Amino acid sequence: MNRTLTIRIKPVVKMLADFRDTFKAVEEGRKVTPRSGGYFTNIEAARNFFTRERLALLSAIRRERPGSISELARIVNRSLKSVQTDLKVLEKHGLVRFRPARRAARRASKAPEAPYREIALRIAI
Repeated sequence: MNRTLTIRIKPVVKMLADFRDTFKAVEEGRKVTPRSGGYFTNIEAARNFFTRERLALLSAIRRERPGSISELARIVNRSLKSVQTDLKVLEKHGLVRFRPARRAARRASKAPEAPYREIALRIAI
């Protein structure tokens, strides 16, 4: 779990050109090296995704290792509903995953985990 996620900023034109080149290589039977990470088309889109609140959640998950979503909400001093909403977005993009909670409870709860230790931002110029 000590991996780094690399996020790149690329204009749409460059992303489409890369896709075209990859598709052409596959069509021609050439070997294509898989790339990991994510892309945004501009810095504003990255800022809108990586809000202060979402980054605080990721940091709290790594630092405190909460046993449940409600515990995480208490740690970051936010409402359970707003934390759940942000966690769903982060989970959808692979920045958070859930495991069964350690503690026995009346109802099943999930404990959030952050699979990345850091997020690196690379901007093509």
